[in-house]
Amino acid sequence: MEFTAKIIADFLKGEIEGNPDVIVTGLSKIEEGKKGTLSFLANPKYEKYIYTTQASIVLVNKTFVPQEKVNATMIKVEDSYQCIASLLDLYVQSIPEKIGIDKLSFIDPTAKTGTDVYVGAFAFLGENVKIGNHVKIYPQVYLGDNVVVEDNSILYAGVKVYQDCHIGKDCIIHSGAVIGADGFGFAPSANNDYKKIPQVGNVEIEDHVEIGANTCIDRSTMGSTFVRKGVKLDNLIQIAHNVEVGENTVIASQTGIAGSTKIGKDCMFGGQVGIAGHIFIGDGVKIGAQSGIGSSIKDNEVLLGTPAMDIKKFQKSFIYFRKFPEIVKQMYDLQKEVEELKSKLG
Repeated sequence: MEFTAKIIADFLKGEIEGNPDVIVTGLSKIEEGKKGTLSFLANPKYEKYIYTTQASIVLVNKTFVPQEKVNATMIKVEDSYQCIASLLDLYVQSIPEKIGIDKLSFIDPTAKTGTDVYVGAFAFLGENVKIGNHVKIYPQVYLGDNVVVEDNSILYAGVKVYQDCHIGKDCIIHSGAVIGADGFGFAPSANNDYKKIPQVGNVEIEDHVEIGANTCIDRSTMGSTFVRKGVKLDNLIQIAHNVEVGENTVIASQTGIAGSTKIGKDCMFGGQVGIAGHIFIGDGVKIGAQSGIGSSIKDNEVLLGTPAMDIKKFQKSFIYFRKFPEIVKQMYDLQKEVEELKSKLG
């Protein structure tokens, strides 16, 4: 596919600085730009590359003022990052849509599928499964009995959804994710072993949720584990039984959330955050990477560290922590001086 700068600018409602007739046929990162490709500048740290890139067109923010000559044609837009996302979305939509049921798949006679669905080879749809319209079920996906997948959702290769779980509309679940495995529930006995507590609930995933590869969301002991509307989960995340993740919360890779914790809406968690069970995290909370959360958090707090504290306090404390060996030495030196003064004074 070929696009001129003018076509792109008209689509994005941008302003052209340079040749409106220059043609691009692909995309590239600004630091690796090649002739005939389109790139973008959103992060100021990458500004140096705009003066050397070989990309033919670069999207920039309207506020960008070049400090040197830019050889590429620039298209100035309100938000270059959002605009490149729109172009990528347009590109994805141009890819031919997969439709049809592969003859090597298995669909139980009691299962129901909507219109224009895709079911790939070796996918398994159990009893009473319900698949909405335009759903994509890639090869080797397993859907247990009574699973519901609503319109326009995509389950990539190898996703496993246990019985009775529900996936809303416009969801994306990436390869290897497991939805509805048993929660980690065991009761210690007098014999110093553990009796398994049956997990008879399910997982409810609401609309517009994206779940990364190899992420696990456990079914509840009773009731439901909830992932609310608009949540975005990275790869390799563990969400335990009876957890609730509030609307539009985003969580980065390797975060673990223990059982029965309730997380508010519009939260942002960095990678490798560990969250204890049976606590409440308010709306709009931001938690830095590798933080440990052991108690409930009020709305809109910004925390960092283990155990986590207010981010400004943590940053101040970290300055002292780096100087801790010097501080200890000073304390020993002062103690030695005090003892010497005491001995002199008799």
